[in-house]
Amino acid sequence: MAAAAAARAGGRGRAGAGAAAAAAAAPRAVPAAAARAARAAGRGGAARAAGRAAAAAGARGGGPGPAAGAAPSRGARLSARAAAAGAEGEDGGWGRTLLLGSLFGLWYFFNIYFNIANKQVLKLFTVPISCTWLQFAVGSLLALSMWTLRVHKAPKITKELVLKILPLAAVHALGNLLTNVSLGKVAVSFTHTIKAMEPFFSVVLSAIFLGDQPTAAVVASLVPIAGGVALASATELSFNWAGFLAAMGSNLTFQSRNVLSKKIMGGEKPLDNINLFSVITILACLLTFPVMLLTEGFVWAPSTITGLGLDLNFIVSRALIAALCFHSYQQVSYMILARVSPVTHSIGNCVKRVVVIMTSILFFATPVSKLNLIGTGLALSGVAVYSQVKRLQGAKAKAA
Repeated sequence: MAAAAAARAGGRGRAGAGAAAAAAAAPRAVPAAAARAARAAGRGGAARAAGRAAAAAGARGGGPGPAAGAAPSRGARLSARAAAAGAEGEDGGWGRTLLLGSLFGLWYFFNIYFNIANKQVLKLFTVPISCTWLQFAVGSLLALSMWTLRVHKAPKITKELVLKILPLAAVHALGNLLTNVSLGKVAVSFTHTIKAMEPFFSVVLSAIFLGDQPTAAVVASLVPIAGGVALASATELSFNWAGFLAAMGSNLTFQSRNVLSKKIMGGEKPLDNINLFSVITILACLLTFPVMLLTEGFVWAPSTITGLGLDLNFIVSRALIAALCFHSYQQVSYMILARVSPVTHSIGNCVKRVVVIMTSILFFATPVSKLNLIGTGLALSGVAVYSQVKRLQGAKAKAA
């Protein structure tokens, strides 16, 4: 009862500290005493302090524990609940869950609108390099505004850092360009079905360049991915080789970027994810600009667009929406990655691809056959299995 007495005597200002100190000083006090101290303190902070004190006392074995197989006492259950409540407050609890749910919703929202608006432009205005450059240009302006307004702390840029990131920016630019080429040639749903092959390229490139040998479970999970993409490709009504090869090239390029990042950066992390993506975007914009001028010219002049018989307001508005959503969904993706594990992020990305495919089919009224749907579903199921296998392997590695 010493812990209860200490908690009552502590007063409102020192209630939590008194309860915690008393519980720690009485190693043979039962957890029920600390639980009563937490209730007597009457305030959230004090209750959490008492709960943690009770948990610590129990961990030191101060009190007589229950016999093997016996149900825990009511006091032990109360003290465990108090400790859990304290942990929930520290981890964010419902607030953190609500924030994560909102970020995932924004991630999906921006990605859906990017794909729809981007397809609307590329279907009429067949200049994928110019569209890619505009997306990088808008992203660069957003990144510079973010630093100028101090929404996010600006990084310290050095010549050595730029030279290190430059290859990543070049590969990033090529990957997005190939994606836009594919979106302009085939249905959005088909492009994203092909992009479900990303784990396959990741495993192959990691084995070749990083020496990471895949387990039998990982290899087995790749079978439905490859089979599903093959079936979907064979039954795709909008199929053409340019769109198919561009999407495959995008897979290869993006996974090469991930491998290249590990090779170049190693264990170093000179920038946080948001700043790294922003710098890559700015460099990709600078790299894409001369390529655009040499191949397609500057097509964003109003006279050029209207000269092609296109609606200027429609093309420009949809292109800007696509560019804004392009940068936004990738920034939100990095914000999510900073709060969850890579495997959780990968599973979320798999679900996002399903949502994008289904919404694009509905929005554009894309004709699909049963075999095409089966192939798409098989490929995406394989991606989900692959993510689960990687999660289990990560858990085993941590346990070891």
